[in-house]
Amino acid sequence: MLRLFWLRNALDNCYSIFKQRFGTGNLFSYSLKEVGQYYNLYSDLKDHWFSVLRKNIYSINYEDIVKDLVKQSKSLIDYCDLEWEQACLDFHQTERDVRTASAVQVRQPIYNSSVGLWKKYEKELDPLVKIINRR
Repeated sequence: MLRLFWLRNALDNCYSIFKQRFGTGNLFSYSLKEVGQYYNLYSDLKDHWFSVLRKNIYSINYEDIVKDLVKQSKSLIDYCDLEWEQACLDFHQTERDVRTASAVQVRQPIYNSSVGLWKKYEKELDPLVKIINRR
């Protein structure tokens, strides 16, 4: 069974959640403190699963995908023992319905403007930075 962890810079990840306006639920996402607390809980859980199931977990780093989508995609497809399809790189051309917070991004090719974005708001994100750095 494949277990996949999508890894991303903690502060970029949390800032992305904080700035997203969710339709319903996810009230924690409107508080820097709570986003940081949730992230730390997630990170503890991730660390646990890595320690228990490391050989059965495939992890993908968001920043590595942005740098080299082809290499990272092919590596995942190989790990899953699947046949390569060009659609893996052309995901943004799909016509399927997308109903997630990332619906706009799904329609675009990979871009790197979100990498390190939290740094532009470092002063405002200080409560989040402190919580994440407590770990």
